[in-house]
Amino acid sequence: MEKLIVFEVLSIPIVVLSWRSLSDIHNHGFPRFFAWECIAWLLVSNYRYWYQNPFGIWQLLSWAFLIYASYLVIFGIILIKRKGKPHPDRDDKTLFGFEKTTELVDTGIYKYIRHPLYASLIFLTWGIFLKNITLELFIISLLSTVLLYFTSRRDEQECIRYFGDKYRKYMQYTKMFIPYLF
Repeated sequence: MEKLIVFEVLSIPIVVLSWRSLSDIHNHGFPRFFAWECIAWLLVSNYRYWYQNPFGIWQLLSWAFLIYASYLVIFGIILIKRKGKPHPDRDDKTLFGFEKTTELVDTGIYKYIRHPLYASLIFLTWGIFLKNITLELFIISLLSTVLLYFTSRRDEQECIRYFGDKYRKYMQYTKMFIPYLF
């Protein structure tokens, strides 16, 4: 029961952040909402195991994923704000303010991957999962990853509509989530 209550409390800010996207199933925010919910469930399920067996292989790998996820989100947002020239008047009410870029960001981590923020959520997902490996949480982690993949694909379609051929060209020399691999 405690787990469900904590999950519901975590869901409140997720719903508040996502409410505009939830009315349009074709928007990239729609699957992102469900990915965030999966991550919240993982967090609620695994927070008790965060520091158990601190030097075990799964814990070390988990921390590596979590640290890399932090790097991606911090530097991804910094670059968007500095280079993307977010403009509050960009006509898309489902985007967060920092997402309303008017310039394509293709430097820093964006030189290698198109979706560092979604990649950070994927690494966060698997970092939390590795704290306490169970079949149920494996399925939730896999679902979160698939949802983030679909989120990224929808985001790419939105970027193509906004940036056109410039974004298509950008897609040819970058990977989605992992530099040089995928």
